[in-house]
Amino acid sequence: MTTTRTRAVLVALTATAALALTACGSGDDSAGTAPASHSAAAGATATAGAHNAQDVSFAQTMIPHHQQAVEMAGLAADRASSAQVKDLAARIEKAQDPEIRTMTGWLKAWGEDVPMAGMDHSGHAGMAGMMSDKDMTMLKQAKGTDFDTMFLTMMVQHHQGAVEMAGTEQAKGDYAPATSMAAGIVTAQNAEIKEMNKLLGKG
Repeated sequence: MTTTRTRAVLVALTATAALALTACGSGDDSAGTAPASHSAAAGATATAGAHNAQDVSFAQTMIPHHQQAVEMAGLAADRASSAQVKDLAARIEKAQDPEIRTMTGWLKAWGEDVPMAGMDHSGHAGMAGMMSDKDMTMLKQAKGTDFDTMFLTMMVQHHQGAVEMAGTEQAKGDYAPATSMAAGIVTAQNAEIKEMNKLLGKG
């Protein structure tokens, strides 16, 4: 009788222990995978959200700034007389078009407003280096050497504004791709300013 009871107790204990181990195993698996998933999700969120108000401002202001530079550069093909001016204009378009697309992608990912391309520049008149509608009209009406001089003079001013804006992003931005782009803008456009001043006989 005692032996039978002992066996029954042992069987019950063994079954209980087995269930407990199974439960622990299941819990351990879940505890091992859940934090990993959570960490991955948190990492993705951190990457997507690793920006501040300055980064947003940089993209929202540099997009229309670049758009105007591209518009100005596009005029050179059939208005400029200098091959050097035409080459410079082509390089400006080639560099700034992809940056516009990249910054647009950032703003969409962040859920922020994307500036629309347009011919009216009055809304950006206070932005560093931006040309007014009157300036753009004058540039469109110019041809030959007059265009060359006007284009170079305006683009120097335009680039100086971009360098100023990019410098602010370098100092205050949090989003690494944006601060990296800003550094590239400072380097490239300062070099182009020197080139343009040389073409203007100032360097």
